[in-house]
Amino acid sequence: MPGFEMLENPENDLSSELFTSDGTSLGRYYRFNRSQVLFEDLSPALVNTLISSEDHRFYQHAGIDFEGLARAAYYKLTFRYAGGGSTITMQLAENLYNTMTENQGSLYSINIFKQLIIKTKEWIIAAILERNFTKEEIIAMYFNTVPFGSNAFGIKTATETFFDKQPGELNYAESAVLVAMLQANHRFNPYYNYENAISKRNQVLRKVNRHEHITKETMDSLVKMPIDLSRYKVESHNTGSAPYFRNVVRAELMNWCNENGYDLWEDGLKIYTTIDSRMQRYMEEAVKAHMPVLQDRFFELWKGRNPWRDEERQEIPDFIENRFKRTDAYKSLAKKYRKNTDSLNIVMNLPRPMRVFSWKGEIDTLLSPLDSMRYYKHFLHAGFMAIDPHLGQVRAWVGGINHQYFQYDHVKQGKRQPGSTFKTFVYGKAMSEDYSPCQKFNDTAPTFNDHGKLWRPENAAGGYGTGEQMTLRQAMARSVNSITAQVMQRVNPQNVVNFAHAVGIKSDLLPVPSLCLGTEDVSVFELIGAYSTFVNKGIHIEPYFITRIEDKNGNVVYNTIPEMNEAIDEQTAYKVLYMLRGGVEEQGGTSAGLSMAIKKDNQVGGKTGTTNNASDGWYVGVTKDLVAGGWVGGEERSIHFERWSDGQGGKTARPIWDQFMQKVYADSTLGITKGPFPAPINGIDMVLDCDMYINNENDSTEAPVEQWDPDVIQ
Repeated sequence: MPGFEMLENPENDLSSELFTSDGTSLGRYYRFNRSQVLFEDLSPALVNTLISSEDHRFYQHAGIDFEGLARAAYYKLTFRYAGGGSTITMQLAENLYNTMTENQGSLYSINIFKQLIIKTKEWIIAAILERNFTKEEIIAMYFNTVPFGSNAFGIKTATETFFDKQPGELNYAESAVLVAMLQANHRFNPYYNYENAISKRNQVLRKVNRHEHITKETMDSLVKMPIDLSRYKVESHNTGSAPYFRNVVRAELMNWCNENGYDLWEDGLKIYTTIDSRMQRYMEEAVKAHMPVLQDRFFELWKGRNPWRDEERQEIPDFIENRFKRTDAYKSLAKKYRKNTDSLNIVMNLPRPMRVFSWKGEIDTLLSPLDSMRYYKHFLHAGFMAIDPHLGQVRAWVGGINHQYFQYDHVKQGKRQPGSTFKTFVYGKAMSEDYSPCQKFNDTAPTFNDHGKLWRPENAAGGYGTGEQMTLRQAMARSVNSITAQVMQRVNPQNVVNFAHAVGIKSDLLPVPSLCLGTEDVSVFELIGAYSTFVNKGIHIEPYFITRIEDKNGNVVYNTIPEMNEAIDEQTAYKVLYMLRGGVEEQGGTSAGLSMAIKKDNQVGGKTGTTNNASDGWYVGVTKDLVAGGWVGGEERSIHFERWSDGQGGKTARPIWDQFMQKVYADSTLGITKGPFPAPINGIDMVLDCDMYINNENDSTEAPVEQWDPDVIQ
């Protein structure tokens, strides 16, 4: 028997649930997919259906229905089955304490005693439950503990799985389907055994009519209805909204639970996040709309050839074979067939049935393990995030293209070279030293002596500069490497590293000249967080995505306290925003092609980024209310577009940001509005109108705002 304390305080394992900031469930962490409900959460139709079908004298007995037991015994002796005589309370006893399978003494092995012992235990437990709980509480506890199949445990997950409803919304027809499954989860599951489910549902409805909860006319109408499974959806960790986000949060929650004595899988925690369900949907839609188009282009450009290339653009030999040898699948095969044997080679190349991902839907096909890896290595991936820069709260998170097939998160877990998106920190450091966005430089690449090694950056179009004179704002807008390098030379690489770390980059950065072109790996998470510092007037708030955690009783057991610090002064932050706006406003700017729906009546800043071999395309966009952006590229750096122009961030990543922001601005309920970036409270300490700045430079009666030596350092 269970102990007295267990009988007075019965518990069943509960899944922990993740919620968005606007109250939508993102999903659950569970061993058994179960959530609690109260009696008040159940529809009268559901309660009446259960009692009519399982225990119509429920309100008349005290846990044991002697009339029902006598009937069950009589039919058992006459070899006819008409129910087991167990009341709802007795069934609850089995659900809570596993009387049939756990705490078995030696007499359980003797069949003549086994059933008697089980029933005796259930009678005793049922009587104690009836003394400690109301009938309504017993009904709710029962519904919380019963399995329904399809990975649904408890009535709440069952109604969500089969009908996309809450328990309080169920009608008699839907209630009868679910109650019917209590007899046999799989046999009467409408998804797997539709005819059985219809037949059993109708039996239940007849009982409901017999006990006068519905009229005969209503029953006759209901038994003719089909079971609507149009909203049937089995919850898994790979489906639903924000699966990559849920997976990342899970790892952090498990650490927190271990430190604080909770079980994420069984303690019924409620975790409230900063994600906005609407923005999350818009970002997922934007990725899903653009990536198939980009993927088709990628397939077309590499048709008949493989995209894994070395620095000389030659195909890497044995690329797939070497990658496959790193997988668990290979290790398992090698253990079975031994390494470097003909048998192993045959198995690796032997086609087998499998289902594979495609943007047009899953495909059933025949592929060998090597061909499968070859197929998947052709896919492009993406990681995007949006953040409220004033609160530091992550609003949307898309870590990849399909969590079921590609589970690596490209927002926080993955790091790649940011390319020209890093130039913002180079120019930001210059702005902090009172350089003006309007100061002019010549487009000529400087030469660095880095510990005896000479390095000189080429521009994206090739060559070391045209000699053209342009402002720093124009140079950043057009992403001119030569002028960025000149600025790096003047402000010093180590100072740029310090600046980047101050505004939010956490990754280690080598203070080398090439850093100005974004050669050190960073994550989408830290890059978006760092850009947010500029919009937040120089105050860096470490991005966070959990606001609070409640236990199963609603007690708050954790509250997030945002980490913030004054990273740079407000003047510098505003000048950087003015520089970023140049990408949209300056002729030839890499953000000039943004949709008019975003640019009209709005101040927008943006920066593209592309690595030398076009393996990484980036885009970050800033507005007064939201900072968002991300990365697009191959699974490995050696997988990329053949031509730089095809893989540049303006073509791979910027369209996703554009589509996302159009959806955001179109939804007035979000409170994200167009408008200018707020200027510093005490005004701007230099002229930020380059036409006026240039006129002042040419006016002999008025000194320029900033003295500057325009000679290029060679």
